[in-house]
Amino acid sequence: MLIGICGGICAGKRSVQDYLIQEHGFAPLVLRRGETPSIERSASGSAVPEGGPSKLNGAPKPQTFASAVDMVDHATQHWQEKFVTTSIYDESIVDALAHRPFFVLVHIDAPISIRWQRFKDCCARASLTPPTLEQFVLRNDDHLYGPSGLATLASRAQIKLLNSTSSIDRLHGSLHSLNLTDQSRIRPAWDHYFMTLASLAARRSNCMRRQVGCVLVREKRVMSTGYNGTPRNVTNCNEGGCPRCNNAASSKGGLGLSTCLCIHAEENALLEAGRERIGGGAVLYCNTCPCLTCSIKIVQVGITEVVFSQSYYMDAEAANLFKEAGVRLRQFSPPKEGLVNLCDQEGLSLPVGTSGETAQGAGS
Repeated sequence: MLIGICGGICAGKRSVQDYLIQEHGFAPLVLRRGETPSIERSASGSAVPEGGPSKLNGAPKPQTFASAVDMVDHATQHWQEKFVTTSIYDESIVDALAHRPFFVLVHIDAPISIRWQRFKDCCARASLTPPTLEQFVLRNDDHLYGPSGLATLASRAQIKLLNSTSSIDRLHGSLHSLNLTDQSRIRPAWDHYFMTLASLAARRSNCMRRQVGCVLVREKRVMSTGYNGTPRNVTNCNEGGCPRCNNAASSKGGLGLSTCLCIHAEENALLEAGRERIGGGAVLYCNTCPCLTCSIKIVQVGITEVVFSQSYYMDAEAANLFKEAGVRLRQFSPPKEGLVNLCDQEGLSLPVGTSGETAQGAGS
């Protein structure tokens, strides 16, 4: 695995890298670069070290490379090892790294006022005069929105972290709960794969109430997919085809289900596959826990396991039915991706050995 960390100055790139080195045994990789950008300079133009000296005991010495190609070649030759780099200086470096299936891009950011304060702390530790807030903002804009294309990298990252966290131990706790090193971020496990297909199927739904997708699997092969919506040759729900779904009052809390014209995702998948094809050992993946009506049909056709992602208001009734019928029911939650506020993760899970660093450390 090779994790690349990008983002603005003092957003926390090095702190995340240190966490991966300390807690998960990653080895740091570094790219040589030319002139220090203005965003990393003091008011007088002197280069400012980002953060204080590393406090990692026994940390491996960073391996330095002349080009992104050399770095990629090294990581490819040792693809079973774990590497991390913050040397994401422009889009071309990400282009080179993204060709490899073991690469994960993480983007980290923080409010500019917080990043400026962290940078002032870095200047103070180096006995340098910091730039004014206005200078810092102008330099930041040039750094992110100039020729380097750094601002566009956020859209390419699998995980986008918002880091206004105030201390190293809370940052580490937040990262620990995210499980950045989950191998399914590189190659999805079967549950992750099939649930992703179910979520993709849900996007085809035309139901006005909720989008539900379903995948029917046997021996790790997809037999059928389904999503909820009105029957064939009937006006789509989102075009007024189902009066119940288009009437917010009558559809609240499951009222009036007998008047609903929409076929559920699970029903569509079962109808598509047919009982004879389903046979024994079939698994149903659904992005939402099946309702009681669908649960009855799932039991009847011989499904042996149901895996869902999101809860539904009648989960308990469905669970009781499945238990009586001998159908296994379990919830699968894939590792978080997209935008994650690290402050929301604080206190969920702290790794062993956190030391309670000071607030300025979380942004280095």
